[in-house]
Amino acid sequence: MSSPGRTDDTYRFDDLRALYLNCTLKRSPETSNTQGLIDHSRAIMEEHGVTTEVVRAVDHDIATGVWPDMREHGRQTDAWPELYEKVMAADILVLCGPIWLGDNSSVMKRVVERLYACSSILNDKNQYAYYGRVGGCLITGNEDGVKHCAMNLLYSLQHLGYTIPPQADAGWIGEAGPGPSYLDPGSGGPENDFTNRNTSFMAWNLMHLATMLRRANGIPAHGNQRSEWDAGCRSDYPNPEHR
Repeated sequence: MSSPGRTDDTYRFDDLRALYLNCTLKRSPETSNTQGLIDHSRAIMEEHGVTTEVVRAVDHDIATGVWPDMREHGRQTDAWPELYEKVMAADILVLCGPIWLGDNSSVMKRVVERLYACSSILNDKNQYAYYGRVGGCLITGNEDGVKHCAMNLLYSLQHLGYTIPPQADAGWIGEAGPGPSYLDPGSGGPENDFTNRNTSFMAWNLMHLATMLRRANGIPAHGNQRSEWDAGCRSDYPNPEHR
């Protein structure tokens, strides 16, 4: 995959893995404009050693629901448990998708719901399972909605336990009204300096922060362990009867 530009190769991230979840409404092999922007971000990471993978969510039978495996709750099929394994194998998660009516796609919302369904799972330090991982988002569309969609996704990711670096979103939108999409000839999307700058900054900040967390062995396990709280260890809220 060709890189949009070369930089100082002092920084290597060979021990990192990144997962891009493309939440387009288009099944493979139909062209996804969101994939075009993903390719820019992915090329930056791969050039500096990150192992990347792209999953087009709509190609998988992800069941609706609020449990980690909906096959245990009446659904005949559910692809989410296998996708969740990919999520947990990645240091970096990038949620990517189009804008529809100024909002995230229905596929994106289902993915976020299923991420949330697993948010009560704990890691080996008894923290929420997504701790120690970083997240960002890429958005494409027409007219408006990039910041609105990014705001929703970045809030959701941090609420689930992901750590969000500075400027963790990038996107491209066309002119108001029907018009060319990101990959269409003459759209100007792949050449847009603002989009390319934000895509580059996001990729680098994700790699830097993921490396910092890996070196620190994640978020310190103190004051944020669900098992300790459930056991009654609440040092920030002393029991008046013990004074």
